[in-house]
Amino acid sequence: MYSRSLFFLLASWSVFAAQPPATEREKPKLVLAIAVDQFRFDYLTRFRKDYHAGLDRLLRQGAVFTQAEFIHFPTVTAIGHSTFLTGATPAMSGIVGNDWFDRATGRVVTSVSDPNAKVLGGSGDGGASPRRLLVSTVGDELKMANGGKSKVIGISLKDRAAILPSGHMANGAYWFDNKSGNFVSSTFYFNDLPDWVVEFNRERPADRYAGAEWQPFKRMPNPPGEKLWGALVASPFSNELVEAFAERALVKEQLGRDDYPDILAVSFSANDYVGHSVGPDAPEVRDISIRTDQLLDKLFNFVDAQVGMANVLVVLTGDHGIAPLPELSIQRKMPGGRLPRGQIEQAVRKALTEKYGEGEWIVRPSEHSLYFNSELIRQKKLSEAEVQRTAAEAVRGVPRVFRVYTREDLARGYQMADPVGRRVVNGFNAARGADLIVLYEPYWLMESHGSSHGTAFHYDVHVPVIFMGKWIRPGLYHERIAPNDIAPTVAALLQVDTPSGSVGRVLAEIFERQ
Repeated sequence: MYSRSLFFLLASWSVFAAQPPATEREKPKLVLAIAVDQFRFDYLTRFRKDYHAGLDRLLRQGAVFTQAEFIHFPTVTAIGHSTFLTGATPAMSGIVGNDWFDRATGRVVTSVSDPNAKVLGGSGDGGASPRRLLVSTVGDELKMANGGKSKVIGISLKDRAAILPSGHMANGAYWFDNKSGNFVSSTFYFNDLPDWVVEFNRERPADRYAGAEWQPFKRMPNPPGEKLWGALVASPFSNELVEAFAERALVKEQLGRDDYPDILAVSFSANDYVGHSVGPDAPEVRDISIRTDQLLDKLFNFVDAQVGMANVLVVLTGDHGIAPLPELSIQRKMPGGRLPRGQIEQAVRKALTEKYGEGEWIVRPSEHSLYFNSELIRQKKLSEAEVQRTAAEAVRGVPRVFRVYTREDLARGYQMADPVGRRVVNGFNAARGADLIVLYEPYWLMESHGSSHGTAFHYDVHVPVIFMGKWIRPGLYHERIAPNDIAPTVAALLQVDTPSGSVGRVLAEIFERQ
């Protein structure tokens, strides 16, 4: 009896032992993390019949989440890119905007500005680094787990879009300098640009677009120079430059070629510049979306030749959406319009001056985030909370204001119990947040032309989230998720710890059983 039981026990154990434990499953050799700046989710559906290449491949072979929505406000580039591979909200990451007023120095800083770093390879005066990012990325966790043997590279037109996804321990982050026509980096990463980057810049790839035509929309300036390099950013040609640089990085850094997983984070920014100029319904947006489809196919084919797509995990997302042009909303008989700039600041200055007397009440004016003069408030022996309440009451009387939140409200966790309120709270960092936060009604813009983003409404928070690779079960997934779920999901597939500030969950429903 016992011998038969022992036989079955040993037989069962041998079958179990033949299966690799979860911690020994094959990991991706390369994570290709792609962000397309200002790529609304509905661009996937509106232009679906026009996609026959990279986006088509992702939509057919990937796990496509149709209801991925950001859970923070404001919806801007720096925050979207910091969320991508940290899984954190601004409340955790400290990245509360593209820029903000730094109370410690009394200056406006950007999300990546760093006075202790210098630009390498370009003409910029200010250095950049991830030092203002308070949390880790997937790349940081990966490198800490294996003693730095993995490589992590970030690439984009914009410094913040290259730096924030790649993290603190990245081997390098590179962005385009339209003053020199070069890809540049920072002394945060190394003392000198790698030789392969110097070689790439020496070939002057940006200059090859002098006089090039983006049919039928615009022609690039000629000859090469700052006019050309500045014009490139709002054309699909700058996306081509980023893709070419990514190909060079793959080869020269030997990404995905050893037993230690690597991460290549690539952000395509041209779509954002185009969308700001013409709005989401213009033919230029459709055209650059189609070109993005083709460009991704080129990148996938190159990665396949270098690494083998069977060894690659691809994840694609956007960093925010964009509102329709107000003029088009009016034609459609939809809400929306343009508001006069400065009306919030004027209302606040008038109310505070009338009640408390003259003074420079606002140290950082903005149309949605105001910082007040704390020193003046102390001199007048006033309560900051009282000053904030007075300003908020004045702003509530401004036409088309949807909601107003004070710093005191948010520090106490006050919110209206709906997604918009939760996004505002998630976007508030106690050390860096503004004193007054203003939300306008949907579709109303302060810009005098073109369009913009930054709101807590659906058209700005709804973005693609797609995973593709042999670890992933393809299909459409309609449950609501957040882009914050990307980082813990990638970390799980790489078998490393979840980034320190992540508030997302592992999307285990898309995993293929192994």
